[in-house]
Amino acid sequence: MPCPRCLFRDCLCAEIPTVTTATRVVIVRHHLERHRSSNSGRLAHLALANSVVVDYPDGELPPLVDAALVFPVGAPTPERPEPPPAQLVVLDATWAQARRMYRKLDALRGLPVVHLPVAAMPAARLREAPAPGRVSTIEAIARALRLVEGDHVAAPLEQLFAAAVAHAARAGRRVV
Repeated sequence: MPCPRCLFRDCLCAEIPTVTTATRVVIVRHHLERHRSSNSGRLAHLALANSVVVDYPDGELPPLVDAALVFPVGAPTPERPEPPPAQLVVLDATWAQARRMYRKLDALRGLPVVHLPVAAMPAARLREAPAPGRVSTIEAIARALRLVEGDHVAAPLEQLFAAAVAHAARAGRRVV
């Protein structure tokens, strides 16, 4: 029976750190991701003290004042946003679902976009990336927070993702 909190059969909860950030992370999760153990947005939320999950399409977005969207649209310019946003909005879905969510959520249009730096991806993953540089939700959050706040908040999230991949592999789940 999977853990009701982390959804891993081999519970990962003891390895989930508490990461305190000045930046609020708003995770807009597609409803089909809610019960998937490979959903890394859940893990990010469990670790981030200053985060909220809104389930799409039924949940209501909080006011997105001084917010920036983490999403690969427009010309990529991976640099620290100035001034740093008070909130980062991240779509937690498959890439196809995220594109549809972006088109349908009017509140996202007009938000400045945080472009992530291209960095090496771990060899083992919970899900296959559809293209080079396409990262999981927790990796995107870690990279965005590294730009805004630094390594001290990004590193624990990256370590948590590595632990999740290792747990999945030990449990006999296919990692890619």
